[in-house]
Amino acid sequence: QVQLVESGGGLVQTGGSLTLSCAATGSTLRDYTLGWFRQAPGEDREFVTAIRWRDRYTSYADSVKGRFTISKDNAKNTVYLQMNSLKPEDTAVYYCAAAPRLIVSSLPYERHYTHWGQGTQVTVSS
Repeated sequence: QVQLVESGGGLVQTGGSLTLSCAATGSTLRDYTLGWFRQAPGEDREFVTAIRWRDRYTSYADSVKGRFTISKDNAKNTVYLQMNSLKPEDTAVYYCAAAPRLIVSSLPYERHYTHWGQGTQVTVSS
């Protein structure tokens, strides 16, 4: 059973940067995909990015390509989301999620993720 704990959210100005962390405990992540999703007020939760632990394959939503970077630290069982050039529309609660044995085409789909963190708020002021 995988437990996920996010940290690093906060308030930042437009154009600023923020790094989120997601620490995983309870299971080896070798066969998992770790993803970040976000949910803005009044909106559905949406895919941001994901990384497959085994081969480091990554996927990004078009809205964050070139601005956000996902990475992992094997020794710490932690995945990071580096967010640069932040915009007010990036304001949301960001959730870390884990999914076992995902094929590439399934990475962006929330329904495949079986473990979720509690979320961390990111607010970008204009």
